[in-house]
Amino acid sequence: MKELMSHNIYEFQNQLIICGSCLPNMDNKAFEKLQQISNQIYFVCLEKIHMNMVAHKLASILKIGKVKKLIFASVDKSPHCIQLHYMTNELTKIMNLKNIKILNYVSNKGKLIEISSETISLSKNLIQLTDSKK
Repeated sequence: MKELMSHNIYEFQNQLIICGSCLPNMDNKAFEKLQQISNQIYFVCLEKIHMNMVAHKLASILKIGKVKKLIFASVDKSPHCIQLHYMTNELTKIMNLKNIKILNYVSNKGKLIEISSETISLSKNLIQLTDSKK
């Protein structure tokens, strides 16, 4: 298991998958699908490390410019893993991401389901849900 926070920022190139560390145990079939996309999978547990530290590490990695595609993957319904999907918003506050393709997936019963930035925004900005029902 490759832990994101234990690797040098200069190691990363082309495509990078950031995965909740519990995904292989919680949904191994979905994890196998991630492995088909790339073997550049690095794990993070946001129960153990604050998301700001991960965002700073990712900003450093992306600033170097060797990563062109970034994928976040988590188990569904995890209050900790959902923070992985908030990384794009946090990174956008500090840098331009226009040259980086970013995808988000959650696992569900052996499948990887792509989730949209709108869905992520709604999950973080609960007032949007309230306002849309008026």
